[in-house]
Amino acid sequence: MQSQPLHYPRLDTILNVEKVIKTAKEPISKNEIDRRLKKQIMRPTLNIILEYLENSGKIASLKEGVIWIYYEDASSSLKEKLKRGVTVL
Repeated sequence: MQSQPLHYPRLDTILNVEKVIKTAKEPISKNEIDRRLKKQIMRPTLNIILEYLENSGKIASLKEGVIWIYYEDASSSLKEKLKRGVTVL
């Protein structure tokens, strides 16, 4: 039986974790993410955020650490195609 988290992260916390991972030049560990945040968060909360980011295709978890993989330009070009009415499969 899996228990529910004590609380879910706020949007500003998720955005701060995203920013730390995005600006990292190489894979970053959970401990390093926690150290670079301005406000410390509980480990279960960080795990929820990392699971969300991985499920949404923004990060990848490697044995070396977490890396940012989301490429915004690809999303922008897709939006442009949709505006023009091009069929995207």
